[in-house]
Order: sequence, then structure tokens, then C-alpha cells
Amino acid sequence: MRIAVTGSSGKLGRATVERLRADGHDVIGFDLVGTPGFGFTRVDLQDYGQVLDALLGVTARHEGLDALVHLAALPVNGLVPDAATFTNNVTATFHVLHGAVRAGIDTIVTASSITAMGFPDFAHLDALPVDESYTEANNTYALGKVAEEAISAQLVGWRDGLSITALRFTNVVDPDEYGSFERAGDPEYRRDLLHSYVDSRDGAAAVALALRHAAPGFEVYNVAAPDTGMTVPTAELAARHYPDVPVTKQLGEFGTLMSIDKAKERLGFEPQHLWRDEYARWKAERAGS
Repeated sequence: MRIAVTGSSGKLGRATVERLRADGHDVIGFDLVGTPGFGFTRVDLQDYGQVLDALLGVTARHEGLDALVHLAALPVNGLVPDAATFTNNVTATFHVLHGAVRAGIDTIVTASSITAMGFPDFAHLDALPVDESYTEANNTYALGKVAEEAISAQLVGWRDGLSITALRFTNVVDPDEYGSFERAGDPEYRRDLLHSYVDSRDGAAAVALALRHAAPGFEVYNVAAPDTGMTVPTAELAARHYPDVPVTKQLGEFGTLMSIDKAKERLGFEPQHLWRDEYARWKAERAGS
């Protein structure tokens, strides 16, 4: 397939472009920054004209797209004022999704977030592990993700055959970022993420699977590692931080509190890069340098 990836220069974007190209796809990156060349076009997603033009075709780049992966966003609150975070992200997503509909692109995968599930304190959860049925926004970044999911759910009714998949990513960790896992024994470590994480390569694999299994309609999937990023047993974490929240399934000693059952069952998502191995590799590399 010929696939465009917005946010192609970001952490998850780089991994996704690499994975999709390794899978044999023709991939073009859309971003404000990137390496000039055949696989990249600079596009300002705040400008609908640029977005629609880029989706329809770009001279010396592509003459039409089979699929679109939308990862571009301001990644957290605080980089700009709060209202600007919401406006920037929701505007960019609307431009991309509406432009894709106008351009006749039927397969879209977009990045949502764990922040749409009660981040940062998860004070009102009704069950653990937390699955895709739970939605709560406590800041403007999260509110934008909730709005983007709602937009997607409506847009799929505008044209027969349109598929939009939202992937609720937890914190994405690159291979060189595992040093912080030295805190894995601290019960407060990653508390604002339900103690979850996902390797960027596994996040990219989730995108590839979502494209492969795309079907008409709208779906949301959680994307996280199958374990917490902790050496503290999950049952202890649940009892410590969420004592009044019912646990609805066996957690396993270090099982995730962000349920990925749906992605495993429907997409075949099986993360390969787990923190214990990656942290050991990270330490070994630094010891030998």
C-alpha cells in the first residue's frame, strides 16, 4: 500500500515509518520537520488547503494514497497554553480526517491516548484493568483526544467502506530511553500512566496490525505492553492506589492495568519488547561504552 504518516519525524512516527517500509509499503512522511527527499513532504496540518492538497497528490512523491496514519500532535500539555494545545491538535486531526474523506482514502489509523482514560490520577475508575469502554478527560490534551475519537466515530457514517481505527497509546519508550526503569521498584513510578508503557517498535507494530485488519466502521484499541513497568506486583499497586476499584480479571504477577485484551484478540497484537530485557540491554551497553 501507499501510506502517508503524519508526525513522521516524531518518536512513534519514526518507528512506524520504519516498520511499514520493512513490511513492503510505500510510505511518505508528512510533518513540519524531516529529512528532505522522496519519502518526506513538509505539510502544515493547521492549513486545510495544504492537508487536502498533500493527501490528493504531491509531485515527485505520490499520485494518491491507499491509507493514512495520523500521529502528529503536540504530545503533552505545557508546551503551549492549554487552549492552544486543544485547538492545535483537534484542528490538525479534523483537517487530516476530513481531508482523507474528501480524498477518498478509506483506511485511517489515528493516535489516541491513555490520557482519554482518566489520566493523571484515574480517580473515577469503575474497573481494573481499564479497557476501551472507559473515557474521562482531565486536561485539554485528553479532551482533544476524546473529541477526536468522537469525530472519527461520526465520520465513518459519511461514506460506505470508511475505516478509522483509534489506538490509545500509553507512554511510548524508545530503545535508548529505558534508563528511567531503574525506578521500577518505586510504587509511585508511572502511577500517572497506570504504571504502563509501550516500546516504540511495538507501538509501530500495533499501527501495522490496525492497517492490516481495518474494517468499515470505527474502533478503539488500547496499546501497551502486557506487563507494568514495575517490580512491584500488580495486585499491590491496585490495592495501594485504587483500593475501591473492583478487579475484574486475574492480573498476573506483573500484568498490565491498561487492558490490551481487545487488541490481542482482534488484531493479534503481541508486544515483543519488554522493559526487563530492554533495561538489561540498556545497562549492558552503557557498562561497555
